[in-house]
Amino acid sequence: MELKLKSISPEGIDSALSRAELYRSLNEPQEAESICQDVLAVQPDHQLAQRLLGLAITDQFTGTSSDRCLEAESAFQHLTDRYERLYYKGLVHERRAKAQLLAGRQPHTVLVLLEEAMQCYEKAEKIRPHGNDEAILRWNRCVRLIQAYAKSEWLPEIEHFEMGDGAP
Repeated sequence: MELKLKSISPEGIDSALSRAELYRSLNEPQEAESICQDVLAVQPDHQLAQRLLGLAITDQFTGTSSDRCLEAESAFQHLTDRYERLYYKGLVHERRAKAQLLAGRQPHTVLVLLEEAMQCYEKAEKIRPHGNDEAILRWNRCVRLIQAYAKSEWLPEIEHFEMGDGAP
């Protein structure tokens, strides 16, 4: 038996995307991702589908090298609005950093990701639509995340060698 994907109807796109949002809220990002791929097969430039696809991919970050960061960034790069491209690029970096912290990575190893996220949010803030404070809210979350760790945890570990045992 040959397995072949079936196309959804253009009329079913709105309902499909509602389901994708539901699956994301149920913590089933693979289901949401699949739906977004079905929508994009019918309407490749559908902005909500691109956004939800990128978010569904970031929902699956585990802090390992198998995280599909480039795929998430690619989905967001298809967004036509410059503000959204910057905002969601920052979100990829932020979610990657948080996933790595949850996976046990040392804070100093993910600081660069948080800094990159904050740079994106800062650029997005400058061009944000009136009344849209999302970039500011994300910036503040990054700051609070950094503040949650002691300053020493954000610095690379320096090995201290003890003199003794005949060492010069």
